[in-house]
Amino acid sequence: MADERYITEDPELDDGQTADEDGEGAGLYEHFAVVADKGQAPLRLDKFLTVRMEKCSRNRIQAAADCGSILVNGKAAKSSYKVKPLDRIQIVMPYPRREVEIIPEDIPLEIPYEDDDLLIVNKPAGLVVHPGHGNYSCTLVNALTYHLRNLPLFQEGDMRAGLVHRIDKNTSGLLVVAKNEQSHARLAKQFFDHTIGRRYVALVWGNFEEDEGTITGNIGRSPRDRQKMFVFEDGSDGKHAVTHWRVLKRYGYVTLVECRLETGRTHQIRVHMSWQGHPLFNDERYGGDRILKGTTFSKYKQFIENCFAVMPRHALHAQSLGFVHPMTHEAVYFESELPDDFRALLEKWDTYAAASKESNNG
Repeated sequence: MADERYITEDPELDDGQTADEDGEGAGLYEHFAVVADKGQAPLRLDKFLTVRMEKCSRNRIQAAADCGSILVNGKAAKSSYKVKPLDRIQIVMPYPRREVEIIPEDIPLEIPYEDDDLLIVNKPAGLVVHPGHGNYSCTLVNALTYHLRNLPLFQEGDMRAGLVHRIDKNTSGLLVVAKNEQSHARLAKQFFDHTIGRRYVALVWGNFEEDEGTITGNIGRSPRDRQKMFVFEDGSDGKHAVTHWRVLKRYGYVTLVECRLETGRTHQIRVHMSWQGHPLFNDERYGGDRILKGTTFSKYKQFIENCFAVMPRHALHAQSLGFVHPMTHEAVYFESELPDDFRALLEKWDTYAAASKESNNG
């Protein structure tokens, strides 16, 4: 209730999360509501709520008000608003309420950048971002709760402490984490407004006629399989989703692409690419874990099996993040190299493509 805060949805949601967890564009959820008494004397909104909400600091309430998350009689109100008799006050957030106990765990993290207000994590594949549905420990949040245990934001066992976005368990790459209330509110607003620059690198099946393009298609939970997302071509359901892509390297049977996100929907890159006939390489959920392009030779089949063994996950890496620093207001940009498994996979394709070219020339 009082401990909830902004979090928006990133395109590669942790495996096993539910459709209800969709944050971005999903409307607002009421987390707390109170009606002022008939005899209420004029009182600042932040003071009024601090008294009525247990375990909620005035700073947290002020941060929520700054983001327009506190409504008085249906309209966003500032902390300085004077509460009047019979005012209906709500705290609303773009995600439903969740409560899970967080156990601090000493899990090593790669942190390429950190200051007093935020840190950047280079998340390895296999690490779930936050607890839920069978993953209640050994998550990024458990690790952050331990590593930042001296900060007020991480001392209350909040499963979303510091998080403003997330990437899927088997997606590697960069995440920004807020270290205080003000940074959290300002970063969350940038994600919610789609002003964060996010670029991913993916290896997908098939070749493209063009060098770049845009995929637009509403994304929602699949009506046939709740573990999958689905593109609703007629726009009758789901949420508006836009992915811009650009070819980085062509291998013939597969293509290395850069994806720039205009929106952030659950599994956006994976489902958009699959919908266009280009599933991510080794993406078992969206059909990329079998041979979709290539020859029928057993030698080729063995090559693909070796590729799957080198990178036993979908070939997707969150390579860069760009945003306005919440405190300095300067534009900042962070980039991470491809992880070892992704590089090993591309080396195999480089070797294969070179050998194919040589035999064709011969």
